[in-house]
Amino acid sequence: MKGAFYTGKYRNVFMEYGYDEEEIRNRVEDTWNKLFYGDENTRIYWPVGDDMGYILDTGNNDVRTEGMSYGMMMCVQMDKKEEFDRIWKWTYTYMLHRSGKYKGYFAWSLNSDGTRRAEGPAPDGEEYFAMALLFASKRWGDGPEPFDYSRQARNILREVVHKGEDGVGDPMWEPNLKLIKFIPESPYTDPSYHLPHFYELFSIMGNPEDSDFWKEAAEASRRFLKTACHPVTGLAPEYSEFDGRPRKAPWGYGHHHFYSDSYRVAANIGLDYEWFGKDEWQRTEADRIQAFFAPMGANADYRMYAIDGTPLPEKALHPVGLLATNAMASLAANDTENRRKCVELLWNTPVRTGVRRYYDNCLYFFAMLALSGNYRIWL
Repeated sequence: MKGAFYTGKYRNVFMEYGYDEEEIRNRVEDTWNKLFYGDENTRIYWPVGDDMGYILDTGNNDVRTEGMSYGMMMCVQMDKKEEFDRIWKWTYTYMLHRSGKYKGYFAWSLNSDGTRRAEGPAPDGEEYFAMALLFASKRWGDGPEPFDYSRQARNILREVVHKGEDGVGDPMWEPNLKLIKFIPESPYTDPSYHLPHFYELFSIMGNPEDSDFWKEAAEASRRFLKTACHPVTGLAPEYSEFDGRPRKAPWGYGHHHFYSDSYRVAANIGLDYEWFGKDEWQRTEADRIQAFFAPMGANADYRMYAIDGTPLPEKALHPVGLLATNAMASLAANDTENRRKCVELLWNTPVRTGVRRYYDNCLYFFAMLALSGNYRIWL
């Protein structure tokens, strides 16, 4: 298959299963409105003053680079420049490190008043910031700082690759393996951080001197995911060694199981296949994940799982996010009954309300965009 990068054509999986085009369009718009302007029990976006705004992790009551970068990607895909600029200005004002070993990186967790809970960065935020900014530059054009989107994106991409070359700080990619790290200082990774479809575009839209690095990073991540995902269930751990083996962290439940972070692997594989269609293994992987979850049905008792599929006592914190990413895997999956079940389950599930809604609804909205043909490359 040639992906949308080559053809310019994006599949509307909902339409393929018989949903009405206008109804799909209205559903996407309604989801946006609920997340950004819904009631206090539904929305995740808060405007601040005349020119800023933030995405709130409602479960942890903090503002994260994950959510801010996700919000920016939602905005650029929906052509919502005002909200994009508000989120980016809040990020640039409060999260960006302007000195020290993290200069050019973003503090990953802040209070909603802009004070920091943590100083360190989380690399998934940086890669989403860079991609959203590059798309914004192509869709709307660059403006005055900090809305000179393309320059801001390239600054981020320079730091994540080259930091530490002067002896200060650490890069976000392991230089020899070209694999993204969990945090800059860590000798391990998070499989859900691997976005080869972004790296393909960074090689074209980013800093010319790093073009070969990003091409190699894309291929390295695709190889890595084959080792991190279980060969029967398709499940990946939250953390893993660079060779794909689950990594047990020394705190809590250890992150070596399939849990909240892991859900994103299915979504990432689906979008990579939709955009570039370079790796037929991704179809097999998507089928495995859907074969594991689809038979559980609409009343599934989702929980934490060992990657071999053994259910563990802890229930899933984000069941709506899980069913959404399972559906988004349909961009790569073969047309099976399991695939249909996953898409129908997403369609028949409303956005989540209540305290834990933030992460679920971010993944939900990305799946809605992707399966309606609206998660697009802006080049």
